[in-house]
Amino acid sequence: MEQLKETKQPIVLTVNGKAELVVQDVESYQRLLETAELVDSIKGIRRALEQMKHGKSRPADQVIAELRQEFGIPDE
Repeated sequence: MEQLKETKQPIVLTVNGKAELVVQDVESYQRLLETAELVDSIKGIRRALEQMKHGKSRPADQVIAELRQEFGIPDE
């Protein structure tokens, strides 16, 4: 625990010489989760831009109008 707190570096635990488990401090783990979430967001944006580039999109006002009609939401 002391080493994790001091270095902020993960520790790899091995079984029979093979990596089996990684232990890291909570702060580093949270940063890892946030980075993964950011990467997922970027992938989604790239996918959407690619779809737009290939004409696989519709104007937002058209989609909103369809949703309003489908769910009986009055215009504002």
